[in-house]
Amino acid sequence: MTSPPASRLQTFDLAGPAGRLEALLQEREGRDHTLAAVVCHPHPLYGGTLHNKVVHRAAGTMHALGAAVLRFNFRGAGGSEGTHDRGTGELEDARAALDFMRERYPDARRWLGGFSFGSWVAARLAAAEPDVERLILIAPPVRTQDFSVMRAWPKPKHVFHGTADEVARLADLEAEFPAWAEPRTLSRIEGASHFFDKKLGDLAKVMEEVLGPPAGHRASRTT
Repeated sequence: MTSPPASRLQTFDLAGPAGRLEALLQEREGRDHTLAAVVCHPHPLYGGTLHNKVVHRAAGTMHALGAAVLRFNFRGAGGSEGTHDRGTGELEDARAALDFMRERYPDARRWLGGFSFGSWVAARLAAAEPDVERLILIAPPVRTQDFSVMRAWPKPKHVFHGTADEVARLADLEAEFPAWAEPRTLSRIEGASHFFDKKLGDLAKVMEEVLGPPAGHRASRTT
Protein backbone atom coordinates (compact mmCIF):
# COMPACT_ATOMS: atom_id res chain seq x y z
CA MET A 1 0.00 0.00 0.00
CA THR A 2 1.38 3.38 -1.01
CA SER A 3 1.85 5.84 1.85
CA PRO A 4 0.21 9.27 1.50
CA PRO A 5 2.49 12.18 0.65
CA ALA A 6 4.29 13.64 3.65
CA SER A 7 2.81 16.69 5.32
CA ARG A 8 4.92 19.81 5.63
CA LEU A 9 4.53 23.12 7.41
CA GLN A 10 6.05 26.12 5.66
CA THR A 11 6.55 29.71 6.77
CA PHE A 12 5.63 32.40 4.26
CA ASP A 13 5.60 36.17 4.03
CA LEU A 14 2.55 37.19 2.03
CA ALA A 15 2.16 40.54 0.30
CA GLY A 16 -0.68 42.21 2.18
CA PRO A 17 -2.40 45.56 1.58
CA ALA A 18 -0.63 47.10 4.61
CA GLY A 19 2.69 45.31 4.15
CA ARG A 20 4.08 41.87 4.87
CA LEU A 21 1.77 39.26 6.40
CA GLU A 22 3.31 36.42 8.39
CA ALA A 23 1.77 33.06 7.43
CA LEU A 24 2.05 29.29 7.87
CA LEU A 25 0.97 26.82 5.19
CA GLN A 26 0.32 23.16 5.93
CA GLU A 27 0.18 21.04 2.81
CA ARG A 28 1.15 17.67 1.37
CA GLU A 29 4.21 17.20 -0.78
CA GLY A 30 3.33 17.35 -4.46
CA ARG A 31 0.77 20.13 -4.02
CA ASP A 32 -2.00 18.05 -5.57
CA HIS A 33 -4.68 19.20 -3.13
CA THR A 34 -8.21 19.56 -4.45
CA LEU A 35 -9.23 21.60 -1.41
CA ALA A 36 -7.61 24.76 -0.03
CA ALA A 37 -8.62 26.51 3.20
CA VAL A 38 -7.78 29.76 4.99
CA VAL A 39 -8.30 30.06 8.76
CA CYS A 40 -8.50 33.47 10.51
CA HIS A 41 -7.34 34.01 14.10
CA PRO A 42 -9.08 35.76 17.05
CA HIS A 43 -8.84 39.42 18.03
CA PRO A 44 -5.23 40.67 17.77
CA LEU A 45 -5.72 43.31 20.45
CA TYR A 46 -6.41 40.52 22.94
CA GLY A 47 -3.46 38.35 22.02
CA GLY A 48 -4.91 36.57 19.01
CA THR A 49 -2.41 35.22 16.47
CA LEU A 50 -2.09 32.39 13.98
CA HIS A 51 -0.60 30.31 16.81
CA ASN A 52 -3.81 30.42 18.88
CA LYS A 53 -4.58 26.88 20.04
CA VAL A 54 -8.12 26.82 18.60
CA VAL A 55 -6.91 28.07 15.22
CA HIS A 56 -4.06 25.55 15.30
CA ARG A 57 -6.43 22.66 16.05
CA ALA A 58 -9.00 23.75 13.46
CA ALA A 59 -6.33 24.06 10.78
CA GLY A 60 -4.87 20.69 11.69
CA THR A 61 -8.29 19.07 11.52
CA MET A 62 -9.00 20.49 8.07
CA HIS A 63 -5.58 19.37 6.90
CA ALA A 64 -6.25 15.84 8.18
CA LEU A 65 -9.41 15.88 6.07
CA GLY A 66 -7.33 16.57 2.96
CA ALA A 67 -7.02 20.34 2.74
CA ALA A 68 -4.01 22.55 2.24
CA VAL A 69 -4.49 25.09 5.05
CA LEU A 70 -3.13 28.61 5.41
CA ARG A 71 -3.01 30.46 8.72
CA PHE A 72 -1.80 34.05 8.79
CA ASN A 73 -1.40 36.98 11.18
CA PHE A 74 -3.58 40.00 10.63
CA ARG A 75 -1.83 43.36 10.26
CA GLY A 76 0.01 44.35 13.43
CA ALA A 77 -0.13 40.84 14.93
CA GLY A 78 3.00 38.70 15.34
CA GLY A 79 5.40 39.38 12.51
CA SER A 80 2.85 41.08 10.23
CA GLU A 81 3.32 44.73 9.31
CA GLY A 82 0.71 47.45 9.74
CA THR A 83 -1.62 48.34 12.60
CA HIS A 84 -4.99 47.03 13.75
CA ASP A 85 -7.88 48.41 11.69
CA ARG A 86 -11.02 47.31 13.60
CA GLY A 87 -11.92 44.64 11.06
CA THR A 88 -11.85 46.75 7.90
CA GLY A 89 -8.21 46.28 6.95
CA GLU A 90 -8.28 42.76 8.40
CA LEU A 91 -10.90 41.84 5.82
CA GLU A 92 -8.46 42.88 3.10
CA ASP A 93 -5.67 40.90 4.79
CA ALA A 94 -7.85 37.80 4.63
CA ARG A 95 -8.62 38.49 0.99
CA ALA A 96 -4.88 38.62 0.26
CA ALA A 97 -4.48 35.24 1.99
CA LEU A 98 -7.32 33.79 -0.08
CA ASP A 99 -5.75 35.19 -3.26
CA PHE A 100 -2.49 33.46 -2.35
CA MET A 101 -4.30 30.13 -2.09
CA ARG A 102 -6.10 30.75 -5.38
CA GLU A 103 -2.78 31.29 -7.11
CA ARG A 104 -1.12 28.28 -5.47
CA TYR A 105 -4.10 25.96 -5.97
CA PRO A 106 -6.06 27.39 -8.94
CA ASP A 107 -8.24 24.31 -9.41
CA ALA A 108 -8.97 23.61 -5.74
CA ARG A 109 -12.27 24.09 -3.98
CA ARG A 110 -12.10 26.82 -1.35
CA TRP A 111 -13.11 26.91 2.30
CA LEU A 112 -12.86 29.76 4.81
CA GLY A 113 -12.74 29.40 8.56
CA GLY A 114 -12.28 31.59 11.58
CA PHE A 115 -12.37 31.66 15.35
CA SER A 116 -14.07 34.44 17.32
CA PHE A 117 -13.05 37.80 15.73
CA GLY A 118 -11.63 35.75 12.86
CA SER A 119 -15.02 34.17 12.21
CA TRP A 120 -16.49 37.65 11.66
CA VAL A 121 -13.78 38.43 9.12
CA ALA A 122 -14.23 35.05 7.41
CA ALA A 123 -18.01 35.45 7.20
CA ARG A 124 -17.80 38.81 5.47
CA LEU A 125 -15.12 37.60 3.07
CA ALA A 126 -17.08 34.47 2.15
CA ALA A 127 -20.14 36.58 1.38
CA ALA A 128 -18.07 38.70 -1.02
CA GLU A 129 -16.17 35.92 -2.81
CA PRO A 130 -18.31 33.71 -5.10
CA ASP A 131 -15.82 30.84 -5.28
CA VAL A 132 -15.84 30.14 -1.53
CA GLU A 133 -17.95 27.01 -1.16
CA ARG A 134 -18.00 26.39 2.60
CA LEU A 135 -17.61 28.42 5.79
CA ILE A 136 -16.48 27.16 9.20
CA LEU A 137 -17.22 29.52 12.11
CA ILE A 138 -15.95 28.77 15.62
CA ALA A 139 -17.46 30.74 18.50
CA PRO A 140 -18.76 33.65 16.40
CA PRO A 141 -19.32 36.76 18.57
CA VAL A 142 -22.73 37.69 17.20
CA ARG A 143 -23.52 40.13 20.02
CA THR A 144 -20.50 42.38 19.40
CA GLN A 145 -20.06 41.97 15.63
CA ASP A 146 -22.47 42.11 12.69
CA PHE A 147 -23.05 38.73 11.03
CA SER A 148 -26.10 39.85 9.02
CA VAL A 149 -24.39 38.80 5.75
CA MET A 150 -25.11 35.21 6.80
CA ARG A 151 -28.84 35.84 6.40
CA ALA A 152 -28.47 35.82 2.62
CA TRP A 153 -25.34 33.73 1.93
CA PRO A 154 -26.71 30.53 0.34
CA LYS A 155 -23.79 28.15 0.86
CA PRO A 156 -22.95 25.67 3.64
CA LYS A 157 -22.04 27.34 6.91
CA HIS A 158 -20.99 25.25 9.90
CA VAL A 159 -20.88 26.75 13.38
CA PHE A 160 -19.05 25.15 16.32
CA HIS A 161 -19.78 26.70 19.71
CA GLY A 162 -19.10 25.82 23.34
CA THR A 163 -22.07 25.56 25.67
CA ALA A 164 -20.06 27.29 28.43
CA ASP A 165 -18.67 30.11 26.26
CA GLU A 166 -18.27 33.09 28.57
CA VAL A 167 -17.19 35.56 25.85
CA ALA A 168 -19.54 34.83 22.94
CA ARG A 169 -22.58 33.40 24.71
CA LEU A 170 -24.35 30.48 23.08
CA ALA A 171 -27.73 32.06 23.88
CA ASP A 172 -26.87 35.07 21.69
CA LEU A 173 -25.96 32.79 18.81
CA GLU A 174 -29.08 30.68 19.21
CA ALA A 175 -31.20 33.84 18.97
CA GLU A 176 -29.47 34.93 15.74
CA PHE A 177 -28.81 31.60 14.04
CA PRO A 178 -32.36 30.81 12.82
CA ALA A 179 -32.24 33.93 10.63
CA TRP A 180 -29.18 32.68 8.73
CA ALA A 181 -29.74 31.27 5.28
CA GLU A 182 -29.75 27.54 4.68
CA PRO A 183 -27.77 25.34 4.45
CA ARG A 184 -26.43 25.71 7.98
CA THR A 185 -25.45 23.53 10.92
CA LEU A 186 -24.80 24.35 14.56
CA SER A 187 -22.69 21.94 16.62
CA ARG A 188 -22.64 22.52 20.37
CA ILE A 189 -19.51 21.40 22.24
CA GLU A 190 -20.74 20.42 25.69
CA GLY A 191 -18.96 22.23 28.53
CA ALA A 192 -16.54 24.09 26.26
CA SER A 193 -15.46 27.62 27.14
CA HIS A 194 -14.65 30.29 24.55
CA PHE A 195 -11.10 28.99 24.16
CA PHE A 196 -12.17 25.33 24.37
CA ASP A 197 -9.96 24.68 27.39
CA LYS A 198 -9.59 20.90 27.76
CA LYS A 199 -12.13 20.52 24.94
CA LEU A 200 -9.97 20.90 21.84
CA GLY A 201 -10.17 17.17 21.21
CA ASP A 202 -13.96 17.34 21.36
CA LEU A 203 -13.95 20.24 18.93
CA ALA A 204 -11.74 18.38 16.46
CA LYS A 205 -13.87 15.24 16.70
CA VAL A 206 -17.10 17.09 15.96
CA MET A 207 -15.47 19.03 13.12
CA GLU A 208 -14.33 15.75 11.56
CA GLU A 209 -17.82 14.30 11.85
CA VAL A 210 -19.48 17.32 10.26
CA LEU A 211 -16.93 18.17 7.55
CA GLY A 212 -15.45 14.88 6.39
CA PRO A 213 -14.09 12.48 5.28
CA PRO A 214 -13.06 12.99 2.59
CA ALA A 215 -13.22 16.73 3.05
CA GLY A 216 -16.31 18.35 1.65
CA HIS A 217 -18.01 15.24 0.24
CA ARG A 218 -20.25 14.23 3.14
CA ALA A 219 -23.68 15.75 3.24
CA SER A 220 -24.21 18.51 5.81
CA ARG A 221 -26.05 17.62 9.00
CA THR A 222 -27.02 19.26 12.25
CA THR A 223 -25.63 18.00 15.55
